[in-house]
Amino acid sequence: MGTGTGIGRVRGLGSAKSGAHHWVVHRFTAIGNLLLAPWLLVSLVRLPDLGFETVTAWLSSPFSAVAMLLFVVSTFWHLRMGLQVVIEDYVHDEGNKFASLLALNFSVIAAATLAVISILKIAVTGGAA
Repeated sequence: MGTGTGIGRVRGLGSAKSGAHHWVVHRFTAIGNLLLAPWLLVSLVRLPDLGFETVTAWLSSPFSAVAMLLFVVSTFWHLRMGLQVVIEDYVHDEGNKFASLLALNFSVIAAATLAVISILKIAVTGGAA
C-alpha cells in the first residue's frame, strides 16, 4: 500500500452527508437569535409597563408578532439542533440515543407549537379570551 495523497487515504472513511448542512443551519439560527434577542429586549424595555394590556397591545402589531414568531422558531430550532449534537456525541447506546432524540423532538415541537399558537392568538384576537 502506497502513501498516496492525503485525500486518497481518507476517502471513504467517514460520512460527509449532512454535517455541513447541519453546521450552516445552526450558524444561521444563531445569527437570527443574535439579531432578534436584542430587538426583543429593547422592545420590552421601551414599553411603559409590562402589564398584560400593554404587552398584548404591543404583540398585536403585525411587525412585533412576525418578529416574535421568527424569534421563537429560530430559538427552538437552534435548541433542537444543539441538543441533538450533544445527544449524538455523548449517548452511546443506540436505544437510549433513539429515545433521547425522540423525547427531544417531541418536547421541542410541542413547546414551539404552544408558543406559536399563543403568539398568533394574541396577534389575531388582541389577547381576548
